[in-house]
Amino acid sequence: MTIVDTHTHLYLEEFKVDIDEVLQKAAAEGVEQFYLPNVDSTSIDDLLNLADRYPGKCIPMMGLHPCYVKENAADELKLVQDWLQKRSFAAVGEIGLDYYWDKTFVPQQKDAFRQQISWALELNLPIVIHSRDSMQDCIDIVKEYQNGKLRGIFHCFGGSVEEAKQIIDLGFLMGIGGVVTYKKSGLAEVLPSIPLEYLVLETDAPYLSPVPFRGKRNEPSYLKYVVEKMAEIMQRPVEEIAAQTTMNAEKLFGSSK
Repeated sequence: MTIVDTHTHLYLEEFKVDIDEVLQKAAAEGVEQFYLPNVDSTSIDDLLNLADRYPGKCIPMMGLHPCYVKENAADELKLVQDWLQKRSFAAVGEIGLDYYWDKTFVPQQKDAFRQQISWALELNLPIVIHSRDSMQDCIDIVKEYQNGKLRGIFHCFGGSVEEAKQIIDLGFLMGIGGVVTYKKSGLAEVLPSIPLEYLVLETDAPYLSPVPFRGKRNEPSYLKYVVEKMAEIMQRPVEEIAAQTTMNAEKLFGSSK
């Protein structure tokens, strides 16, 4: 069983001491590939160092996370643009909107989102979207740019059946992680209406650990709990969930190589 973790922050401080062991444990559970979203200028060095240490295994993205869109957004975006021209990345991410933590810079978040979508289209790269408390606005902005070539993932999907339908209509995928194991997530009601062809797996490690590790550091080996819960909810074999989500990830990211 091969599994792809489409969204994991393995370059963060939480993994500095035992990253080799974390990757070995992941491999033992069939998780062989890890896509690393960038956050801002301070994460780039650690992100790229990890990608260079494990080429083809830890695969970098480049983007400016909406929570880090502040007064210096222009400088941050210039750095993203420079890096996108300097080396190859699997996607532009993670980008999008976040209305949960702070709404001070929402107009700037929208500008940054649109700018980075434009770069993704120019470079024929997928986008990986952060949409916390901002799902419909993210969908609406993607609609503005969908010319048949824009593609990507709504990371950490926790939306409604109607929002899932809009995402499918856009040809985008939805990332499912540890939240699916939480009783109040609502995903048990939504997932059965989503074709498996539109789903990929993710951890968002070190965050959002699945039950029974909720509250502790998340890591890619825990994806087996996500797969098992999805299989239970969608009434499909575990092997089918793993195989189809891996195929979906390979199709999405493979087309940008």
